[in-house]
Amino acid sequence: MSLIPDNLKYSKDHEWFAADEDGMHGACGITDHAQEMLTDIVFVELPEKGMEVERGERVAVVESVKAVSDVYAPVSGVITDVNTELENSPELINSDPYGQGWIFKMSIKIPGELDELLDSGAYESHAASGD
Repeated sequence: MSLIPDNLKYSKDHEWFAADEDGMHGACGITDHAQEMLTDIVFVELPEKGMEVERGERVAVVESVKAVSDVYAPVSGVITDVNTELENSPELINSDPYGQGWIFKMSIKIPGELDELLDSGAYESHAASGD
């Protein structure tokens, strides 16, 4: 089974969100389950810093040898940083999806949206269902 850290929140679209201590900012990426399904990632199209996004909006694209997959905003907010290391080393998502493989950071516009994301147990059940 894929690695599913307890300290993160998850979307049904297989993104993770790691909230900072203030609860108003955080990092996002794709889950270990998602990178396993995609296999070898060869390209990442990053969002632009300062871009305002709504929850569920496509903000990035991850391309593997197998497929091209959209990455969606898990919550509404503003993109505050992007992981430029992925431009030259997209495989970081495969080797360290929850660490060096983060894709973007954002500030949260609607804090209540965090409560609508899945915890690790609910995400594990969701991923096991094949959705």
